[in-house]
Amino acid sequence: MEEQNRFELDWLQKWNQYSPAAIALQDGDTGRTLTYSQFFLKACRGAAELKSKFGIQPGDRVAVLSTNELEYVFLFFALQRLGATLVPVNFRLTLREIDHIISDCEPKLVVHQSEFTEIVKHLAFQTQSVLLSKLSFDEVESSELKFQSTAKTAAMIIYTSGTTGAPKGAVISHEMIFWNSVNTTWRLNISQDDCTVIFLPFFHTGGWNVLTTPFLHRGAKIVLLKKFDGDQILELSEKEKATLLFGVPTTMDMMARSNTFPTRDLSHIRYAIVGGEPMPLELIHIWHQKGIPIRQGYGLTEFGPNAFSLNEQDALRKIGSIGFPNFYIAAKIVDELGAELGAGKIGELWLKGPMCMTGYWKNPQATAETITDGWLHTGDLVRKDEDGYFYVVGRKKDMFKSGGENVYPAELEKVIRGYPGIREVAVIGVPDQKWGEVGKAFLAIEHKTHFDQTGLNHYCLENLAKFKVPKYFQVLPDLPKGDSGKILKRKLVEIELSQKTSQNGTLS
Repeated sequence: MEEQNRFELDWLQKWNQYSPAAIALQDGDTGRTLTYSQFFLKACRGAAELKSKFGIQPGDRVAVLSTNELEYVFLFFALQRLGATLVPVNFRLTLREIDHIISDCEPKLVVHQSEFTEIVKHLAFQTQSVLLSKLSFDEVESSELKFQSTAKTAAMIIYTSGTTGAPKGAVISHEMIFWNSVNTTWRLNISQDDCTVIFLPFFHTGGWNVLTTPFLHRGAKIVLLKKFDGDQILELSEKEKATLLFGVPTTMDMMARSNTFPTRDLSHIRYAIVGGEPMPLELIHIWHQKGIPIRQGYGLTEFGPNAFSLNEQDALRKIGSIGFPNFYIAAKIVDELGAELGAGKIGELWLKGPMCMTGYWKNPQATAETITDGWLHTGDLVRKDEDGYFYVVGRKKDMFKSGGENVYPAELEKVIRGYPGIREVAVIGVPDQKWGEVGKAFLAIEHKTHFDQTGLNHYCLENLAKFKVPKYFQVLPDLPKGDSGKILKRKLVEIELSQKTSQNGTLS
């Protein structure tokens, strides 16, 4: 049975047999391409290189600080052959944040680009390191190296921002990636003839598992970009005849605002998949007028990014809905006691299926709090209408999304409290025309302390990724609290709405 699992997971070996000359990967910047045969060979030789030069064995972790590169993809599939685990690290984070992740996952090797060398040098957890450009994926022969991973092997550990201030590592097995691919393939009708442009960073599950791993599972073609560039994505989508497009509302809006958008021939795109948050109706209309239907969806790192999907014909009729659960997923809405709720009732979304994470790395307490009898507690508040369509009505606890990035106020509050003179702090998400939402920090200052907002902003930039730093700060005499002394964020939301009303004359 174990050998059968390995056989089924060796996707590159299969496509090396079925379609060796088909293009698997293309660098969107240089035009460099690799066939499935070449890709398979690099993964095999890369595995031999990692084993011989760095002693990588089954169960070892390899952390990566890098933009999206073809070699990054080679590395993942090379580690898969060794039964080792990839840990993608968000290079946008500060040294403090990166240091926590590296110390927590204890990698045997850190692979990085040259621009992150200083960060690697100053990590508290010191281990082997190598530049990504120094991995050849060509030099070492690999004829005797067997495929090591099984369905239960940890393929990745993806760190999510923690609601308690410390990121947690979601352990993603090969089984989870396989079933996420099956769900995605069947709901989006992916075939070997498909092509897409990937630009979401690989330190998010969206970069790997919305379309990248499903496409490689199906023998399709991926054009890879290092970062988001709306004009370039539109150009490559036209030139390479892309058939699917994935983005979040912010990136879809930026592309729609491009000067080249009206003249680009995107007729080969059968629909765009949009996640992260509901897409505004006006923006849906803009893309529909371009001839590209919108399919909204829902997912999360711990259960895979392709858990729900809304059929494109329902994009306008069911605006704001995430649709239905995808194949092999059970979903229910429950109250605080775990009792299932009916249509129209708001409760927490629980999910069950083979694409659930194994658990949180070295955190059994958080795992036990999140998974009950196979049901994953998403922390998202949802409702279901009479037709069975699901709608997200609340965020995970206090989380908000800024430009498609998850931001957890607890982490921001923990950092801000460390600044001199801050007595109390609470952060909420507020609407923003460009980023969807941004942070607003409400502060109470120590008596007789001068509040230096410029200094606090610099302090935040030193300790938090830029997208996490609150855009607004407001000082109050005291923050509103309940009988237990807990700060009442709903009161802060009311204050924010009241201020907007007085400024605009009407509620915006």
